[in-house]
Amino acid sequence: MSSNHKGISRREFLTRSTQAAAGIFITSALTSCGAPRTAPAVSGRIIGANDRINMAMIGIRSRGNAVAEEFAGIRNVRFKTLCDIDENLFPPRVKRIGEIQGYTPSTVVYDMRRVFEDKDIDAVAIGTPNHWHALATIWACQAGKHVYVEKPCSHNIWEGKKMIEAARKYNRLVQVGFQNRSISNVRQAIKFLHDGELGDIYMARGLCFKPRGNIGKYPDGPMAKGEEFSSTVGGNKETCYDSDYLKGVHYDLWLGPAPQRAFNRNRFHYNWHWQWDYGNGDIGNQGPHQFDIARWGLNENEHPVKIRSFGGYFGFTDSAQETPNTQTATYKYADGKILQFEVRGLHSDSEAGVKIGNLFFGSKGWMWINGSEWKTYFGRKNEAGPSSTTAEAAADAMNLAGAGAGGHCNNFINALRSGKKEDLTCDIQTGYMSTVLPHLANISYRLGREVIFDGGQEKFAGDKEANCMLTRKYREPYVVPERV
Repeated sequence: MSSNHKGISRREFLTRSTQAAAGIFITSALTSCGAPRTAPAVSGRIIGANDRINMAMIGIRSRGNAVAEEFAGIRNVRFKTLCDIDENLFPPRVKRIGEIQGYTPSTVVYDMRRVFEDKDIDAVAIGTPNHWHALATIWACQAGKHVYVEKPCSHNIWEGKKMIEAARKYNRLVQVGFQNRSISNVRQAIKFLHDGELGDIYMARGLCFKPRGNIGKYPDGPMAKGEEFSSTVGGNKETCYDSDYLKGVHYDLWLGPAPQRAFNRNRFHYNWHWQWDYGNGDIGNQGPHQFDIARWGLNENEHPVKIRSFGGYFGFTDSAQETPNTQTATYKYADGKILQFEVRGLHSDSEAGVKIGNLFFGSKGWMWINGSEWKTYFGRKNEAGPSSTTAEAAADAMNLAGAGAGGHCNNFINALRSGKKEDLTCDIQTGYMSTVLPHLANISYRLGREVIFDGGQEKFAGDKEANCMLTRKYREPYVVPERV
């Protein structure tokens, strides 16, 4: 950490950063649709091949922290600003990013609108909870910033359409965090499928067999001092949210577009994934990565026609979790191809040795993809074919590196330098098409029945009840605008 932060206590740090951010949370700075007048749409500068790119990270806990560290390690990329509604995160994150990039971020703010006002910032990375992804992206585009946004790109289907409109209207590059799109081994596997090596691919299967614990049930309000609780992964202990801790949290900003509700730890850090107001369950958490690979491998660039999803919350009787921990979904496309997806949040064996990955089935054989590895098998005798470890695959990887070389964040930076949307491995349009899939499954699950989707109109055919679930009611002034 730079010298200006040395020797001060955590509370002094929070006081100073809060004072630095004071004045941004002003209602008069907003239009009726939620866009900040203080962050007008601007063209943004043209970034040269050797120019330094100034970035801001919005959301610096968990996944946002990992994304920030990856960007910070890229040559000639510098984080000027870190932004989070939880100011308790600032001291360690400022120190860590400073260590990686050799430059301490000069600004910490709790309100992202302050980021959008800063004309020195070229691009933002968004690692907020799902319910903030769309509005943050739209505001950034309106302010002339390029955007890297984590998956799923939106909290609902309608928001995703607005994100595409904003990116195109303001001529901004928007990359969605489907990192597999930039992994050369995954790219070579998809090429193998698209080249017809497995014959006609008629079905893809996505797997999310990820054990989750019981988040329990707690009253609204802060936790008692010293109280701990188990996270939803492996029973690990998380930081407790006592009254002192909440002094650094700007909870109204955290709620943003979501309904006004009292603070509860099960509606805050990480456990927001399991509440419909903010998250989309594991089918919309881990699931989007495998949905994206499944759709990509099937070579489907249109929405499915029929969707049916069932499931439930099993294994725990006293829990505040709203989303299912067990869920299956089946999609049928107009050309007859089938996509299946399954979430198992309790104890489970793998399928073909894969717990979080994909299976593809063709007229000649089948393939599994597990992380960056893949293998193929042919005929009735299940004879092993080319894989990510064969010489043929290694040669293909050299040819396929291209835009995917150096990782997903690096791909985004390379595209900023070229100025070409086509250089993105996962432009917002691509990310949106894959994000729609878990949203469709959740609509079917919550309705308890099959739904029919008109991909051309991006609405459900003659189904008012389902169409009402394409969007949500937004809380003023955090409204995703009809006209971006």
